Amino acid sequence: MTIGKNTGKRILLVEDNEKIMQGNKRMLKWEGYTIDTAVTLAEAYIKLELHRPDCIVLDIMLPDGSGLDFMKKLRESTDAGIPILLLTGLNAQEDILQGLKSGGDDYLTKPYDFKILLARIEALLRRSERVPERITKGRLTLDMSAAIAFMDRVDLLLTKKEFALLLIFVQNPERFIDREYLYEKVWKQPMTEDANALKSTIKRLRSKIEGSGWQIEWSRGEGYCFEKE
Repeated sequence: MTIGKNTGKRILLVEDNEKIMQGNKRMLKWEGYTIDTAVTLAEAYIKLELHRPDCIVLDIMLPDGSGLDFMKKLRESTDAGIPILLLTGLNAQEDILQGLKSGGDDYLTKPYDFKILLARIEALLRRSERVPERITKGRLTLDMSAAIAFMDRVDLLLTKKEFALLLIFVQNPERFIDREYLYEKVWKQPMTEDANALKSTIKRLRSKIEGSGWQIEWSRGEGYCFEKE
């Protein structure tokens, strides 16, 4: 049962210290977060492909390489916008500067207080949710303050959930997004075996954006993809 208030937010913990990993996982789940874990960089890449997290808590010294290399590759990919908190025992000023200059959004050294870790994560999530007033993708324009989408200045008359789905797609073009992630982000709860609500909403959205130059494709085992026609 979810105890906290953060249902729908997913965090990837990349940490090879089992005690630290399990402690952070337990406490963050208590706060309501969905947690994925990885003890190696190889495992982290796999978890990232399965579910796009809202935040990554990343150790630097890992069994199969440096977390900084993982972070640099991430910043060059379509997942570049995921906020990353570096959580490490490296506490020299040079290490902190290198971590932040390499793409880290925040840096916390071990040992630490869990309340501080939680506050840092919450701050990163708040910052990542700040979006521009308008987003344009070809003939589509999303007015963020009014939650209205237009095609060539004509209101598409989207429902709240249709708009929320379109926003996710527009922010993640040309990449597959699994249906569980979409459902959790839009409906704010885990998806049950019945995915009819998501399917029907996407069907309506497809119809409304027809002719925009963009389409929503489905691939079994990969998910939905917002791509150019």
